[in-house]
Amino acid sequence: MSRKIAGFLILLGIFMIFEWVNLGFNLADGHPTAFYVVHGILIAVNLVLGAVVGVIGWKALRRGRDGSGDEARRPPHASRRSR
Repeated sequence: MSRKIAGFLILLGIFMIFEWVNLGFNLADGHPTAFYVVHGILIAVNLVLGAVVGVIGWKALRRGRDGSGDEARRPPHASRRSR
């Protein structure tokens, strides 16, 4: 994964978390209970998705920096053990 994509995933995760927390605080009173249950579930699921996307981006960015992502560039015979 390129550094640009990893950075995009990190920013997307941060944006998702910020946006859904903001929505949670901005829900107005006066709605039926089902409205809050549904939106609470949506908020919880999207917070988890935002965290997962951010962690994937963070791990990809770190993998690109320390060079541990080079296994995919090796020829297939280089990783096989001789018998």
